[in-house]
Amino acid sequence: MTVYYQFGSKVGLLEALFDELGARYFQSELPRVMSQNDPLLALSGLIEVFFRFWSSQRLVTRRIRGMAALDPDFEESLRGRDERRRVLLRTVLARTVEKYGKPDDEVFDKSVDLLHALTSFAMFDAMAGDDGMAEEVIPLGRRLALMAIGLEEKLSDER
Repeated sequence: MTVYYQFGSKVGLLEALFDELGARYFQSELPRVMSQNDPLLALSGLIEVFFRFWSSQRLVTRRIRGMAALDPDFEESLRGRDERRRVLLRTVLARTVEKYGKPDDEVFDKSVDLLHALTSFAMFDAMAGDDGMAEEVIPLGRRLALMAIGLEEKLSDER
């Protein structure tokens, strides 16, 4: 009863947990990243922010995502959170089109989908392996992102 009184529901508890975890990290980092003048720096920063967050909250995130597979309410809550990441990526890619002309209009939405998958917890968890850290996979994530949007010539700038 205490949980329901305090949070209203299981989903309310989950939302409070996400807000607490995210507030510590995203409220300070995302504005800094999104204010980058160069959209490729912003994209690189988003990859770093999400990979570092996934790394720092790996066990909790694994368990929550496992629970979401069994509970439609949890799954809906997670889907909403994941869509916020998609909006950030779409914003950065729109700026990339303005500055670099890529990705092309015909593949823009697919590029957003690809970057959304690339920055997901599942992808981070798979790339990092059992005990990998964000620092080990951030460079790979950045390279894959540039390749995904057709700006692999910028890879030399990333090194």
